[in-house]
Amino acid sequence: MLIRPLSGLILATALAGPLGASGARAQPDAPPVTAPQKPASVERLPAKLARLASMLGRDGDVRIVAFGSSSTEGAGASSPAMAYPALLERDLEERLQIGASSRRSITVINRGKGGDTSEAMARRLERDVLAERPDLVVWQTGSNDPLAGVPLERFVELTRAGILAIRATGADVVLMDQQWCSKLSGAAGAERYGEALHALAAELGVPVIRRRAMMQAWVSHGLMTPAQMIGPDGLHMTDAGYRQLAKAAAAQILVGAGLIQPSLARN
Repeated sequence: MLIRPLSGLILATALAGPLGASGARAQPDAPPVTAPQKPASVERLPAKLARLASMLGRDGDVRIVAFGSSSTEGAGASSPAMAYPALLERDLEERLQIGASSRRSITVINRGKGGDTSEAMARRLERDVLAERPDLVVWQTGSNDPLAGVPLERFVELTRAGILAIRATGADVVLMDQQWCSKLSGAAGAERYGEALHALAAELGVPVIRRRAMMQAWVSHGLMTPAQMIGPDGLHMTDAGYRQLAKAAAAQILVGAGLIQPSLARN
């Protein structure tokens, strides 16, 4: 009798429901500047990244998959080397002092695809993510679903199934929430997807990179202007925006792995 992997069973169950509308790439303008509701400091991640901490404690290659849509793929960057996953790899190597002669290495694999909703990402999770045998998955999601009309309940169902499928392989998971942009701010009910992501993360003990709050903080604290952070299309980050996102993500990942104190992870 053929026995399917646990991750396949989880995804098959989630994908058995009716499909929502296909993901369309968002096209927001730069948002108005308002004071952030959260402080600019990096918060303590709510769950330790146990596998990552173990892997970083010994020699060998640490494999990270950056999973998501266009802002993971790197739309708006001047080159693939300026997308946040490539910058994240370099930043982690610098922080961990990994050089050419080191017996350790960090590999960040970019598995972003522009316009993807949770429906599309669920369909390619096994092929594009689990097949890479990652130690950590950084999953950016929740932006395209409200714009494409994917029901909130379906988004939660698929995100939950994806987290469980990743964890079934032994890998750690970090979520990345919505970007700060006018398109999402003006979409009725869009904030509910961000709230649902955070509620699910709290329930399952998954750390969250709070991209929306950080982007607000960068502007309100004078680190960069909206024009410096977001490109002419009003949606995708510039090289400078991706660089800042990678820096913040690296700090929060290392806090989650217990390698730096939250007080030292300032953004």
